[in-house]
Formats: sequence, structure tokens, C-alpha cells
Amino acid sequence: MLKLLYAPTSPFVRKVMVCAHLAGLADRIEWLSSAAHPIHRDARIAAHNPLAKVPTLILEDGQALYDSRVICEYLASLGGNDHLFPSGGARRWQALTRQALGDGLLDAALLARYELTARPAEKQWTGWREAQLTKVDACLADIEAQASALATNRPCIGGVAIGCALGYLDFRFPDIDWRATHPGAARWFGVFGALPAMQATMPHE
Repeated sequence: MLKLLYAPTSPFVRKVMVCAHLAGLADRIEWLSSAAHPIHRDARIAAHNPLAKVPTLILEDGQALYDSRVICEYLASLGGNDHLFPSGGARRWQALTRQALGDGLLDAALLARYELTARPAEKQWTGWREAQLTKVDACLADIEAQASALATNRPCIGGVAIGCALGYLDFRFPDIDWRATHPGAARWFGVFGALPAMQATMPHE
């Protein structure tokens, strides 16, 4: 049995679990409670991952894998899913670059959120938060430009990362209303977000 240190609201955990569903491995993963936090280290995670971050996957032999990029590729390989991570050529580099785009949007959104939720009010920096949200806007513009080329059937890791990023904006940044200004991305996500793997991994408090 594989074991996953997780947080129910983490978009990177969701990314891993979407891949687990797409690879047919979701029922082989045991979820281990943790209290991941950007400041306070959870010893349960740190025992397996020096960064004390989720997701961290513990294999049956005790080896730990992290971060989401490594875990997702491992699950795709273990489950024999050959379209999540194309084996080579232009399709692979495109998939990995789109994964970086989705992950980058998430990194910026998380930093913007942490500025208000993890940093004391007297130390919060409005300019820093606005700079992160500018990155979010730039990523959304890039996703919009690529939306017509994103797959809904047999998605690759790039689509999974982008889908989880857009889902995180819905979950934590409803005020951004990204659909109003990115109709192509909204149409794609309307289909992609309805996939069973996405529906089964909706974040919750």
C-alpha cells in the first residue's frame, strides 16, 4: 500500500490524486494526516521529507518521493498511463512546460494567500502580494492563449496541472473571476473539471 502525507486543501495534493485516478491507482493509496504549514514544521512529514511539505508519497519499501512532479510521474509509470507523461519529443517538452505553467500559477497564488494568512498583519507587504497576483494574471493570459489546444480526453500532466491551478483559484480566490476575462480557458475547464478524476478530488476544508 502506498501512503500519502497530505492536506485536503493543497492543490499539489489534488494534482497527485488526479494523476492517481487517471492511472487507476487511487484505491492503492492510504491517506496519512498531517498539518502542513509554511512556517510550523510537522514532524510527521519532516520524518520523510526534509522540506516538511505535502504531498509526500511513501512507497511500500519505505522510500519517500516528493514533490508533486516526481510523484505524478511515478504514479503514471506505475499505472502504465503513457499519455500523462509523453515519452519524448516535442509533446513531452510541451507537457512539462504546461505543468510548469500550472505549478507556477499555484506557487504565486499560494504566496499571495500566505501573505495574508501566515504573516502577521504588521509584517504584510501589499506590493509583494500584488506582484504575485500579477504573475497569476500573466499565467491566466498564457493559459487562455493555449486553451483551444488543451486536451480533455486522455489529458497530459500539463492539463492536470493547469486544471488544478484553475480549480484552486475557484477555491481560494473567487474574487478574481478569471472566467469573465478568459472565456477559452473557462470553456476548457468546464469540460475538464467535470472529469471523474477532477470531481473525485475537489478540495475541502
